[in-house]
Amino acid sequence: MIEYRGYTGVFEYDDEYEFFSGHVVDTRDGINFEGSSVAELKESMRRAIDDYLEFCEDTGRAPSKPYSGRILVSPHRPNIRPSAPRSAAQTPRSVTSPVTSRLGVTSKA
Repeated sequence: MIEYRGYTGVFEYDDEYEFFSGHVVDTRDGINFEGSSVAELKESMRRAIDDYLEFCEDTGRAPSKPYSGRILVSPHRPNIRPSAPRSAAQTPRSVTSPVTSRLGVTSKA
């Protein structure tokens, strides 16, 4: 992963062509970059993001912000919300543990 200006890029290396290609993952808009070395890849990502932000500014369009990483959950059953903190207090888990557990996400703590 590569980070620049709050955006995160992921990339792959093609051994046959000896070439990197990547894209920004935390935005709705498509931002792609490439390079034949790690230095070129990083520079390409910086240029792609800067060009994207400049394009948005020139056209008066708000850029898609990088995702915050937060997941907002609104239970459909109104009685879930009051019981979640109580349940979390009874076990060594956070209030979000049931959600992250269900999504298969592990904590980085």
